[in-house]
Amino acid sequence: MSGSEKEKEDYAALKDEGNTLFKAGDMQGAVRCYTKALKLSDSKAERAVLHRNRSACYLKQEEYSKAESDASKALDTDPGDVKARFRRAQAFQKLVRLDQAFMDAQRCAQLEPKNKAFQDLLRQLGAQIQQKSVQLNSTDARVQQMFSLLLDASANDSDRQKAAQNLVVLSREDAGAEQIFRNDGVKLIQKLLHSNQEDVVLSALRTLVGLCTGHQSRTMAIVNELGMEQLCGVMGSGASTVSLAACHLLQVMFESLTEVMKREIRGKDEAILAEPSKELRSMLRHLLEMMPASNVSGTGRDSAINLMVKQVPRKSLKNPDNSLTLWVIDQGLKKILAVAGTVPELSEGPPLTENSHMSCSVLLSKLYDDLKNDIERENFNKLCEEYVQQYFNQPGLDAKLRAIQAVSVLLQGPSEVGNRALEMSGMMDAVIALCASEDVTHQQVAVETVIHAAGKAKRASFITANGVALLKDLYKKSENDRIRVRALVGLCKLGSAGGTDFSMKQFAEGSTLRLAKQCRKWLCNESLPTTSRRWSVEGLAYLTFDADVKEDLVEDTIALQAMFELAKSEDKTVLFAVGSTLVNCTNSYEVEKPDPQMVELAKYAKQHVPEVHPKDATSYVEKRLGKLLEAGVVSALVCMVKKESPALTEACREGIARIFLALVDRQEDRGTVVAQGGGKALIPLASDNTDLGKIKAAQALAKITITSNPEIAFPGERINEMVRPLVSLLTIECTLLQNFEALMALTNLAGINERLRQKIIKEKAVAKIEGYMFEEHDLVRAAATECMCNLVLSTEVQKLYLATGNDRLKLLVLYSGEDDERLRKAAAGTLAMLTSEQPELCARIPGTTTHWLEILQSLLLCEISDLRHRGVVIVQNIMQADKSLAETIMESEALEILSVLAKGGEGTSKPVSKAAQNCLDIAVEYSIIMSREGREKGTEP
Repeated sequence: MSGSEKEKEDYAALKDEGNTLFKAGDMQGAVRCYTKALKLSDSKAERAVLHRNRSACYLKQEEYSKAESDASKALDTDPGDVKARFRRAQAFQKLVRLDQAFMDAQRCAQLEPKNKAFQDLLRQLGAQIQQKSVQLNSTDARVQQMFSLLLDASANDSDRQKAAQNLVVLSREDAGAEQIFRNDGVKLIQKLLHSNQEDVVLSALRTLVGLCTGHQSRTMAIVNELGMEQLCGVMGSGASTVSLAACHLLQVMFESLTEVMKREIRGKDEAILAEPSKELRSMLRHLLEMMPASNVSGTGRDSAINLMVKQVPRKSLKNPDNSLTLWVIDQGLKKILAVAGTVPELSEGPPLTENSHMSCSVLLSKLYDDLKNDIERENFNKLCEEYVQQYFNQPGLDAKLRAIQAVSVLLQGPSEVGNRALEMSGMMDAVIALCASEDVTHQQVAVETVIHAAGKAKRASFITANGVALLKDLYKKSENDRIRVRALVGLCKLGSAGGTDFSMKQFAEGSTLRLAKQCRKWLCNESLPTTSRRWSVEGLAYLTFDADVKEDLVEDTIALQAMFELAKSEDKTVLFAVGSTLVNCTNSYEVEKPDPQMVELAKYAKQHVPEVHPKDATSYVEKRLGKLLEAGVVSALVCMVKKESPALTEACREGIARIFLALVDRQEDRGTVVAQGGGKALIPLASDNTDLGKIKAAQALAKITITSNPEIAFPGERINEMVRPLVSLLTIECTLLQNFEALMALTNLAGINERLRQKIIKEKAVAKIEGYMFEEHDLVRAAATECMCNLVLSTEVQKLYLATGNDRLKLLVLYSGEDDERLRKAAAGTLAMLTSEQPELCARIPGTTTHWLEILQSLLLCEISDLRHRGVVIVQNIMQADKSLAETIMESEALEILSVLAKGGEGTSKPVSKAAQNCLDIAVEYSIIMSREGREKGTEP
């Protein structure tokens, strides 16, 4: 056979297979076949048919842009292809391109005037176009009314405020947003931004959010018309509510300019636009210029840093392009360092908030982590060293203080860079000298640098050798609480260097407990400023590696509640410290269990072997979890998740997910976690987190869904958001326990309604669940089969069993005869459902295994009532569907078993008795057996 003939044969086989899969409801498989066939064919006519067929698949998958594209390709070859034109009309309708859809539908109706489907679509489109026209006219009038009120200087304030709020509501509707935009609404909004009334400015910003959300072309036009200078000016204003609203608007603008380009262009964007890199870079340049500007408020500066954190680094390190990060480093690293080096107590420098330095360290860390090679990292180091040297070499103490403050922030962020800067000539000597300064501000900056450097500086031998003595001296002799609490934290950090290793005690016995007691004392002293109390939590974050400290802390309800109140406060810098403390108290950190043989070898070689503290045993941990729940830990965690701040880093989110997973480990505690809002908080943690954090949050959601009513635990639309995190646990990277819990949770969701079943199907979970039906572990295999039992309520899943050439039905029949009761119940239940909903499957059962009749008889004879009921329903369905199979069943021992079951009696439930009698009635109807009355007459003399 020649190469071309082989390709022709392969093309035909792939096309036929695609058609078969399409009929069986496997759209994904059909698309795969048609795509492969397209690569093998050069014939325009053949390719047109394949594009038309693939378009039908895409319509079923709700991928309307792809469906339209394929239908158009088919029509390019054959404009008279009525099927392709109809499919394109359907795609246009879903994309809300109603005029184009109407033209295609009209053409279809002209080609086939008697086709009912074409006429129906034409009527639908006519009604939709009419409705849209009425809606547009109505909306236009409302928009004009709002504009008139806002422009009327004589209108009273309350009316104007109401009009501004109505604009916000209108902007959230597509028709309203378009009308506002086309009626010169942006120019009016520009005037509103200059209003002296805060609520009017807020309404203007929220209206712009509505106009920009998900719409790239409008966003580009608004950025160009309003100008970033004005928007940044609003964000940099003193009012925190206005600043945050402007920050949200810019975030939406960034998303619209970047995310929309990654997807297919939506129907309302009429043309494919050029990559909006010019607008993006302009926006970022203005944000960088805000950093050192003295006329920008602290809140506005924090918002600018927050936006940079979210937008600049690559979303995935798999993407090799980090050009935006390099551009930001080149254009603005020294501007960011200007914020890092600002000491608020000095007169020079821009205004900061308590969160500014922490936010700055997160941004610097993100930029550094996004670099790909040593050359890029060396350039980053060089720029940082140049900035630090520029100030350190200047005369006067204030300039040196700026340099040291910048190093302190670098040590909190990209610590490698901070280490190098700290090792510069004279830097360490200056830090130590300032620790002894009589000026509290000088002392504070120096002590914080020592704390951040502890354990990080490779060659700063003074800290490792003399740090304890220096900090003890400061703690004892200083008369200022700000210095004393920081010195205390430094001691805590140095004293916990051994981590959770019980054998690695840094201080004498009882020293860590005394330090922790002092930290709790600071924490509970409400007369102290929040900043000082925050540092005490930092100390506890280190000390709680020690289980004795954990036990003392959870017993101190007042200290716990003080810590939780700090977590809920506006001081976002405390988030990581609270999270770290709670991770330690709940033992939710990763613990690698050493190989016993390796431990013995280490002992033999006289190497150090880590030891676990006796109070880190499971019984102690469970009691600690109970104490934390009683103290209100869930409400604190919920507030922490809601914080919009760079301080809520991915590492912090992972910690919170770990804590939640520990809190829901015991079934009896899950209701408390849900009642206090834990379920709601877990959903964003399962999508925006580290890879491990997502798994931990998803597993916590699974545990809740298994034992709680999902409709109560996750009311409204929230229940639909549960599906994706649960499906994400169905991978080989997850443990069998995580697989099992995800399957159990999905079983509960699949049993609620068809909408959730469709959501599970769309997340491509069915194939994964089928895979786990073959798992060797009994519980996982049974859980997967139970999940399938609920999923077969969906017609789409039933069609998979109807498709020929697979062993799905065979697996269910064989599992119905297994010894494992749970697996047997799930398989028999699935079989009962399928044979009821799809009677044609009944005829295929004998072909699955020669033991099919024995398996059914064993179900009928089973002592477990549920299994007996499932068995008799399957037999009833088979007998109803196929007379010849009914005869086969009645010729076996099943007749006698059914006769006994039909009589009822002890141990036989009414549903079983009734179904057995139905089987006998069917046999009588088929004249396979005589009725009871007939048998009685036949025996008379």
